[in-house]
Amino acid sequence: MFHLLEKRVQRAFHHHIQARYGIDLAIAIEQPKQAEFGELAIPVAFQLAKQRKQAPKKIAAELVADIGAIEGISALEIAGNGYINVRFDRAQYGAALLEAVEEVPTATAEKIIVEHTNINPNKAAHIGHLRNAALGDTFVRMLRARGKRVEVQNYIDNTGVQVADVVVGFHYLEHKSPDDVKRLIADPAVRFDYYCWDLYARTSAHYKEQPDSIEWRSQTLHAIEAGSGEQAEIGAIVADAIVGAHLKTMLRLGVEYDVLPRESEILHLKFWSAAFELLKERKAIYLETEGKNKGCWVMPAAAFSEDSEDSKVIVRSNGTVTYVGKDIAYQLWKFGLLGKDFYYRPLHVYADGRVLWVTTDQPPTSESRIPAFGRASRVYNVIDARQSYLQDVVVAGLRALGFDDQAGQSIHFSYEMVALSPRCCAELDIPLSEEDRRRPYVEVSGRKGLGVKADDLMDKLIEKALEEVASRHPEASAEEQRAVASQIAIGALRYFLLKFTRTSVIAFDFQEALSFEGETGPYVQYAVVRARSILRKLEEKGERVPDFRAELSSGALGRQLHSEDFWQVLLAASKADAALERAVTAGEPAHVAKYAFQIAQEFNNFYHLYPIIHEQDREKKVFLLWMTDFFRAQLERTLGVLGIEAPPYM
Repeated sequence: MFHLLEKRVQRAFHHHIQARYGIDLAIAIEQPKQAEFGELAIPVAFQLAKQRKQAPKKIAAELVADIGAIEGISALEIAGNGYINVRFDRAQYGAALLEAVEEVPTATAEKIIVEHTNINPNKAAHIGHLRNAALGDTFVRMLRARGKRVEVQNYIDNTGVQVADVVVGFHYLEHKSPDDVKRLIADPAVRFDYYCWDLYARTSAHYKEQPDSIEWRSQTLHAIEAGSGEQAEIGAIVADAIVGAHLKTMLRLGVEYDVLPRESEILHLKFWSAAFELLKERKAIYLETEGKNKGCWVMPAAAFSEDSEDSKVIVRSNGTVTYVGKDIAYQLWKFGLLGKDFYYRPLHVYADGRVLWVTTDQPPTSESRIPAFGRASRVYNVIDARQSYLQDVVVAGLRALGFDDQAGQSIHFSYEMVALSPRCCAELDIPLSEEDRRRPYVEVSGRKGLGVKADDLMDKLIEKALEEVASRHPEASAEEQRAVASQIAIGALRYFLLKFTRTSVIAFDFQEALSFEGETGPYVQYAVVRARSILRKLEEKGERVPDFRAELSSGALGRQLHSEDFWQVLLAASKADAALERAVTAGEPAHVAKYAFQIAQEFNNFYHLYPIIHEQDREKKVFLLWMTDFFRAQLERTLGVLGIEAPPYM
């Protein structure tokens, strides 16, 4: 409702200024510094003063006099040297919330693609991948909550260097055949993604010990890209099995996708060939004839960087395509600019019946109703900040091809790394040097095998949460205790990964994440549990939850909301849409997490100040119960955007 009135006021001022002064002006809205100044402050008179060559206060007076009444607004007041303060009609505002009159975001035909997670399918997912997935998934939920049509993609680099290194380990170090690898996957005693985690680290170490063996990587990459031979077969087996493991890991976090585009099809269906010809034709790349990049197809540095003189290799001298080359082709496809499409097959059906599709190079054998993927008008790539350079090259590739609009709509949704606190390392039995113990955080490295596997982290969080749940609720069944502990643990993890701005390095810490106090997921979850418990206790006393609409008239709401305390609390709890809109505009999920914490704080203060169930005045009691239920609904809704469930108890 708050956001609805913000927009209504903006529209009224915008239309009037355009009609009276012939000026198309974006109307800024601010929050007054003090609550007694009203709910909104409009500095538009200062914006107009220079153009009109009049004092802001005079312009403000003209505007207030001419605009007149705005539905839901009780007063427009001139303050200071020309600010216009806006006061809401409290009774009408409360009645609208009671009737659930909220802004319904306008559905749009525009399609937005959000690509996130994109874990190399060569080993188990780690904590850094969880930040990517939590950010991407939450941003998708934010966009959808604002009425946007979003397609969620998870790019699978199944022909890259990382997969090749695991194949090198199986083929050259362990001398395993494709059938041997299949048997390993089928062995219930083997956690295949963990096995590959160790094998990948061992292969990386072997390259260092015997530098000549790095040639194995090149040979294996060629075989995988060609899609033929035993090494290519092992590569496909490994990648498919690891993707399956990753999907299970991410589902534990509540993360789902619409389609998995695979790099193998970008090669086999000639996506890259088409992009390569376009790049050569438009002279976006050239064949280097001298120097360290001799024989490579490169993009000149001037196309994507002002700070570097080094051209970027797109195709290596041995003919293999770099990651960024294939990513240019993929980005062209996302916008529907390549003139090609994948074939698709169903891979998985989620609990709600939605189908997860994966690309294939084989035409469908039957008439399947396959959704239309790609052809977006805007694309967000959720990728680590350390990949900014490569993302710049991708955008430069689009510009060089003349696709300036699409280049401008290619957004790198970047984020910083996740490290571990020294205390967290100790709890996970990760050995640290004395120097590392003194650091604020410890970086992880997949190549060195140093890091926290995502599933291990979630298991550890659940184990810790279970200790607390079992001690507080010994009467519950073991199955129920574990389900509640899982909701608390996953909520704690998602909130911890989301509460920091994307530009912040995170040092993950178990105790901080799982705390029931402070800015944590469990704190917000507990506010929901407490609100529910108030309504439940009312029924346990033999009373029924009132029919709020029948008992709370506009007059009753006006009387209760005359209390400044009640009014400020209701305002805070009703700003979900405004908070969400600002978070979407800023591209910052942390703003939603911050808002969830703030309204949880507001509710806890409200709960401690007022004896809701024991209130003797009937009108006030019904009002307090309605406020409790409104808080519950707003908290649940905001947690839903964050991908966090509220457990039945804590």
